[in-house]
Amino acid sequence: MADQTSPEARTPLDTGVPPQTPARDGISRRALLGTAGATGLVLGAAGGAVGYSAAPSEATPLTSVGASMAMFHGKHQPGITEGLQARGHLVAFDLVAGAGRKEAAALLRRWSATAERFMAGEPAASDDTDVARDAGPSSLTITFGFGHSFFARTGLEKQRPVSLDPLPDFSSDQLDKARSDGDLWVQIGADDALVAFHALRAIQKDAGSAAKVRWQMNGFNRTPGATAHSMTARNLMGQLDGTRNPKPTDADFDQRVFVPASGSKDPSWMANGSYAVVRRIRMLLDDWEKLSLTAQENVIGRRKSSGAPLSGGSETTAMDLEKTDAKGEYVVPVNAHARITRPDQNGGAAILRRPFSYHDGIDADGVPDAGLLFVCWQADPLRGFVTIQRKLDRGDALSKYVRHESSGLFAVPGGAAKGEYVGQALLEG
Repeated sequence: MADQTSPEARTPLDTGVPPQTPARDGISRRALLGTAGATGLVLGAAGGAVGYSAAPSEATPLTSVGASMAMFHGKHQPGITEGLQARGHLVAFDLVAGAGRKEAAALLRRWSATAERFMAGEPAASDDTDVARDAGPSSLTITFGFGHSFFARTGLEKQRPVSLDPLPDFSSDQLDKARSDGDLWVQIGADDALVAFHALRAIQKDAGSAAKVRWQMNGFNRTPGATAHSMTARNLMGQLDGTRNPKPTDADFDQRVFVPASGSKDPSWMANGSYAVVRRIRMLLDDWEKLSLTAQENVIGRRKSSGAPLSGGSETTAMDLEKTDAKGEYVVPVNAHARITRPDQNGGAAILRRPFSYHDGIDADGVPDAGLLFVCWQADPLRGFVTIQRKLDRGDALSKYVRHESSGLFAVPGGAAKGEYVGQALLEG
């Protein structure tokens, strides 16, 4: 939760593509809401209305948050390189008894059609619930993946990637099997809670008689625009969380995050895809909050206020791992989380972390069930997550204050071209 962490606040640099709303034939309900040209609206730097001269009967334009839109079709699936989203849902499904490859293909076709419509700010093709009526796309992303068990259920064992082999056991694991793994996995994120729930409900309804929910989790992040300027997000421990996350502008970003189109050990249907490791990590906040500020900073290896390394400088200053104090002790402790997770301390292993915080209420003894819905992306989970987690297992100071309670690994194929659905190369290949 320190150096290999979630992307910073959403900016064009983070997403690689600035928010845009492509033209569509006709004027839909939400396209009308986003129309600003005829209203005379002038937006200030923060997106607030400075002047408004429209007649009362004209539609009110969407704010910048509501109008922001991610693209469904592309080289990669959405929900990987985009910045953090304010609301998220993670849900895993199992195919029902008797459902196989044919039913799975029909389901992915339905899901892809729904994702394309909803991400464009459109309602469902029929029987829309109206949960998101009046809202724009709000940066909605919907991402689909396949679990290890999916391939046996569909007779596609020969197409199962070696990289999808089950994760090894870790000493910090206290896993609930009922909330782990699954045949299919869906990640939903948006900057509006109702837009995200609208998508979740539609995905569940689309499953129909082909699949049933295995587990589902809800998360959140800071809302875009809640801070005076773009900055790294904080987790529920109060730490800046995302300082050294790989960025799409890095020269080796694609190599670390995405399966190459050729020359890979993975099957061809995984070209331009990625592997998602999903972990529900409970933070033992009562224990953490008893620590002094200095003790918390020594556990992480960074200043809580600014994210700067204990060795000095600003948040983005390179950490000096050899710097010592007057007593000859390392300024950044040898078991500090930020030291252990650095790529140069793990043979170059790096992961793209894109998590959500969660809070599932208060236990009977008054302890909050809260923490991190950890989601990380990599081209090879053995060289990415497994390498780093094994290092953390051997002496991370933070491990005393967190508990891994569920886990999953999913193969997330590349994006769907126009007219195609996600996973089509696997299911129809």
